[in-house]
Amino acid sequence: MLSQIRPALVLLVLMTVLTGLAYPLAMTGMASVLFPYQAGGSLIEKDGKVVGSALIGQNFTDPKYFHARPSGTTGSDPNDPSTAVPAPYNAANSGGSNAGPTSKALIERVRGDVNAIKKEKDGPVPVDLVTTSASGLDPHITPAAAEFQAARVAAARSLSVERVRALLAQATEDRFLGILGEPRVNVLKLNLALDALK
Repeated sequence: MLSQIRPALVLLVLMTVLTGLAYPLAMTGMASVLFPYQAGGSLIEKDGKVVGSALIGQNFTDPKYFHARPSGTTGSDPNDPSTAVPAPYNAANSGGSNAGPTSKALIERVRGDVNAIKKEKDGPVPVDLVTTSASGLDPHITPAAAEFQAARVAAARSLSVERVRALLAQATEDRFLGILGEPRVNVLKLNLALDALK
């Protein structure tokens, strides 16, 4: 029996070292050399200071900024650590709300968001302005969601809508390799481009 257990234990230790230590270290090292920006977290700097990541959304609420899609992330309540409270774009607690289409809380939240957004502009509200992504951290919105907000941003910044739309067109990322995914706009990058306007 010992002759059967010994090779199994040796193989377990060997595979643990290879797949649990050597392989991750090799991949991390290669990524750091070949893709330093991505391996470092795709951090975005402004005036030498890190202001965010191209991979994680931020909660913009000022009218002069484009707003991201709602975030489904939560955090612990400071008054009662055993309960969770909404914590937009909390990267330490990534995940959607898991509320389904029959959830009354979800329906009420979406209706409230739609009514609030319709005060800004009448017309069909792009779905990504009232729904969360699966991770709750999505940094992108659709070009339609950005276009929906263009007039508000232009008015808040005393810019022409055409100028804001031109900036939006420049910030729109196309499908990967022309076929994968959908056109999208990184909200943080777009807002930084707005701030950079003279």
